[in-house]
Amino acid sequence: MSLYGAAKAVVAPASRLVWPQKVEGAQHVPDQGPVILAANHLSIIDPLFIGVACPRPVRFIAKKELFDESTFAKRIVARALKALGPVSVDRRPGQSSQEAMNNSLDVINGGEVFGIFPEGTRSPDGRLYKGQTGLAWLALSTGAPVVPVALTGTQRILPPGRKVPSFNRVGVRFGEPVDLSPWEGGADKAKPRREATDAIMDAIAKLSGQEQIARYAASVKAELEQQ
Repeated sequence: MSLYGAAKAVVAPASRLVWPQKVEGAQHVPDQGPVILAANHLSIIDPLFIGVACPRPVRFIAKKELFDESTFAKRIVARALKALGPVSVDRRPGQSSQEAMNNSLDVINGGEVFGIFPEGTRSPDGRLYKGQTGLAWLALSTGAPVVPVALTGTQRILPPGRKVPSFNRVGVRFGEPVDLSPWEGGADKAKPRREATDAIMDAIAKLSGQEQIARYAASVKAELEQQ
């Protein structure tokens, strides 16, 4: 058994005991080869549940804030993610978006499963916001299949400001790979990237049942902070 497998054998049952999970559609994740998991983003704890539910190890390019252990709740999340192992942490200040995409490209070209939250940040109100087109650039540049993922219930476990995680049921639903053939070869063009990203977000919305908002979550958050 690999180190990842051994860690998952411990983390997965523990997480299911605390947060009962319903996983659907895991068979849509290819058994081998590169794949992109594109998920909605409701909570800081989302990567943990995707990692537990996915039959293969998942790599995320994560902000270092994900591994903040300043509170008891954050310590639980950070250590569980570290135990699972396949998480790349971007610790360099001032790293450009393109550099982050290039790091992600390396993961996909290495034949691994890459997890990404195309909204770019957690939803401020539970709705599904506009996806960033870096997702389509990765998919169209590599030809890797994109499997949409819908998380439910995670926003109630560790909402902003909460110090102790709450008990709650969680759903993780994997959909069929999104057909991006209409935009093949369009990685370097803005319109194909936008349309392909929108198609992926539509697939996520269909799985999650969330209302879609044609705005970026980061912009809405910034407005809320100014109020």
